[in-house]
Amino acid sequence: MSHALPEIVVIGGSAGSFPVVSKLIEQLPETFSFALILVMHRQKSGLSEMDKVLSLNKYTKVIEPNDKDQIVPNQIYLAPQNYHLLVENDRTFSLDYSETIHYSRPSIDPTFESVADVYGQQAVGLLLSGSNTDGARGLAHLVQMGGKAFIQDPSLSEFSIMPLTGLKQVPEATLINPSEIINCLFSL
Repeated sequence: MSHALPEIVVIGGSAGSFPVVSKLIEQLPETFSFALILVMHRQKSGLSEMDKVLSLNKYTKVIEPNDKDQIVPNQIYLAPQNYHLLVENDRTFSLDYSETIHYSRPSIDPTFESVADVYGQQAVGLLLSGSNTDGARGLAHLVQMGGKAFIQDPSLSEFSIMPLTGLKQVPEATLINPSEIINCLFSL
């Protein structure tokens, strides 16, 4: 099945995924044609400056979107601390403060699912290292809606539970070495 060029790429990760995401951001070119959403598990309380830490690339700025912000290409969005990040049909963000999912808020599953419902074949999901099962169900939904799925090779993950669960739910997903993510995103 052929895929259109992605309009949106969603990366979900938990324990062990931060170094992978940091490296990817470092490698991004000055301009790219898709919106990039990062859903990273974080502590519920305490100041988080993950957006500032990830904004080290000389070209890019990672922002935590506000409710109803428009999704635009060539921008990196980070799911805000203690909110689920959803995508609406008008391609804006919605922040949701409902119950935790897989003990997490933000949770990866609802972001993957809402992106899949809005973007379909133009969506790409990437599930990284983590120590729970978040993201697997959402990634399966993304594939069901025509999107493309990638999962960090469990043998190259600091914590393999999340990638292994993803593979059980989405066996057709492409396994990816963290060092190949950037090339993969720009050869879709």
